[in-house]
Amino acid sequence: MTMRCALPALVFLVPFAIAADLKDIDPDLFPKDAAGQRSMAGMMAADANRRMREAGARESKAFGGLVTKEQWLAYRDTRLARLKESLGYWPEQPVGMKVKVTRVLPGDGFVIKCLVYETRPHFWACANLYLPEKPPGKMPGIVIAHSHHGGKSGGELQDMGMTWARAGTAVLVPDQVGYGERREHGFNGQHDYPGNFRAGRQDYYYRYNSNLQLSLIGDSLMGWMTWDLMRGVDILLAQERIDPDRIIMIGSVAGGGDPVGVAAALDRRVACAVPFNFGGWQPESRPLDDPEHDFAWFGDGYWESTRGLRHGARDGFSHFLIVGGIAPRKLVYGHEFAWDQAMDPAWPRIRKIFGFLGATDSLAVAHGKGGVRGPGGPENTHCNHVGQVHRKMIYPALSAWFGMPVPVEYSKPLAASELDCWTEATRGEWKPGKLREVISEMRVARRRLLSAGAEKPASPDERTSILGSIDPVADPRVINKASESVPEATVRRFIMETDQGIVVPLLLLTPRESKRPAPLVLMVAQGGKAGFLKQRSEVIAAFLKGGIAVCLPDVRGTGETSPGSSADRGSARTSVSQANLMLGQAVLGSQLRDLRTVLRWLGREALVDVNRVAVWGDSFAPVNDPSSRFAVPLDAASPLAISEPNGGALAALLGSLEPVRVVIARGSLRHDAMLDSPYVRYPHEAVVPGMAIRESWYPSGPRFHYRDSVDGLNRRVAGEAVTPIMDADRVVGELLR
Repeated sequence: MTMRCALPALVFLVPFAIAADLKDIDPDLFPKDAAGQRSMAGMMAADANRRMREAGARESKAFGGLVTKEQWLAYRDTRLARLKESLGYWPEQPVGMKVKVTRVLPGDGFVIKCLVYETRPHFWACANLYLPEKPPGKMPGIVIAHSHHGGKSGGELQDMGMTWARAGTAVLVPDQVGYGERREHGFNGQHDYPGNFRAGRQDYYYRYNSNLQLSLIGDSLMGWMTWDLMRGVDILLAQERIDPDRIIMIGSVAGGGDPVGVAAALDRRVACAVPFNFGGWQPESRPLDDPEHDFAWFGDGYWESTRGLRHGARDGFSHFLIVGGIAPRKLVYGHEFAWDQAMDPAWPRIRKIFGFLGATDSLAVAHGKGGVRGPGGPENTHCNHVGQVHRKMIYPALSAWFGMPVPVEYSKPLAASELDCWTEATRGEWKPGKLREVISEMRVARRRLLSAGAEKPASPDERTSILGSIDPVADPRVINKASESVPEATVRRFIMETDQGIVVPLLLLTPRESKRPAPLVLMVAQGGKAGFLKQRSEVIAAFLKGGIAVCLPDVRGTGETSPGSSADRGSARTSVSQANLMLGQAVLGSQLRDLRTVLRWLGREALVDVNRVAVWGDSFAPVNDPSSRFAVPLDAASPLAISEPNGGALAALLGSLEPVRVVIARGSLRHDAMLDSPYVRYPHEAVVPGMAIRESWYPSGPRFHYRDSVDGLNRRVAGEAVTPIMDADRVVGELLR
């Protein structure tokens, strides 16, 4: 009896003895010195920069070839249509929009109406409408988009509203999505959180979260901001004595000019636009030897999505094109600091556009002094929205174009609370929805619309439209590095080039006693081959003991090739992901192409039996305790972990495209659990725009096994507890059948 008990114990210990040896394998194929690490960490950024420059050169050549008005209009219309499509789903213009005046504040020659209005079902905007105390017979109207520094109650915004209203103009100043009375987070002051954080910057930082959640259903923060500004035009046009031919939009210096430029280009009702710091030269710009090729024509790829528009580089809607698309209507090209037309590569292009349309007299400039890195003062004109020095350069243009008198500056700002629009009674009456709640409703509706009653699996073409190119590379260049032996296995090392400048380092572990091509388990995770050797050595050992080969590729952006270990808002990984969306290629799509290329190559080289393949996607990120405090400012130190779901997503996607016998997807995201909170704990590259309205995106069926899925806060979603070793047993059984 003793012998019968001891024998299984010895058999059970064998894989664990192998596992100990696997942990000693050096997972890296590139030097561990500083240069080697920089090269691998910077690989994806260098690739994105190269493709961005190529896109800039392509559009420079195309624009340079335009010589007639008709050519420009065709060029413009094609790209503006692509711009509109990139912003997401575009509703019909509302008829009979719900609007309510919640209070009226008297002033010195003006009144302020506090408004709430429904821009989408259950989603409400709020704005201060400054009106002349005695309106003229016909008055112009101005919509002002505040900057990322704060909402509608900013001092300069009040100055502009009061000053222009006293001079006979209607001025609407709304809170943009996520700001002021529309904020989603709970940090209104330092008292709202015990740690160190910048209370006045949270509305700005949470633009990141809002855009990620909107991207889940294929929309964008820029799209929603643009839509809201257009509804602001509706509000102005509904006012008595408004002149529909004198509707003006002004976009503040930091993050206000972007949506104004886009809204004015797409809404022909806007007679004049004043977008600051959008269209060309930026406060951070520097002189370039070859601006035609190297200038950031499409903005930068970083977390602030309104500065780097999705598909902009792919589809050619550069920022100067958007601003130029306003012509022949009026444009004041605005800059917060000193501006030298000779240094701005966009300026001659904008002038060329207005020249095509015979409208060079519809073009003016406003700018300040100094630069962004200097201290504020008379010679360095920092401002939060639009400063007085900038307004003085706008007044003459509006006077010449629209007969608006140059106003006398007026500044008696009110407390922010006095300008609040929502009252307790109005909230009770209209019950405005939170952004995430409205997105969740739209997700369900759009899924229903797509499925038409019976959801169908996503086709490769549908996936390509969202992910970008996912086709495997037919003949990748492969470098065979030195192999080595460990107990029970041979370790072979390869470096595969899947795109120009993009390499996939991989390990292939084959059973020592294998006499013919062995079945294969292809394993992928953000932590890469190093993570698998450390965290799943027992699983790999079980496969090898069962006569099954294991391939550990670091597809781009994972393992040895990761842009960085952090997936925070301001991380290099976020920047790389946003840049790739600008280029029309989601990181997940490129990773899927890498993974398919590896699998096809292994079969072609007869290194494994590709008729018996399993794919295992994993996550090594710790999950968060459900009792954790998730309401944390985005610039505060936090112990909360960010999920790493792309391993599971890649496994599922690969299994739906290739003849894989079994799919293990561990740690993937549950789409229906990503909109429960305004606080998100998943990486930027995990969100492919539109993914959450396609439930069949991650297919179901007997081949697919989802384990330890997580929600938007990186909490484990309840489900059957299945250990990695249990899954390994399943895989071995399936592959050896």
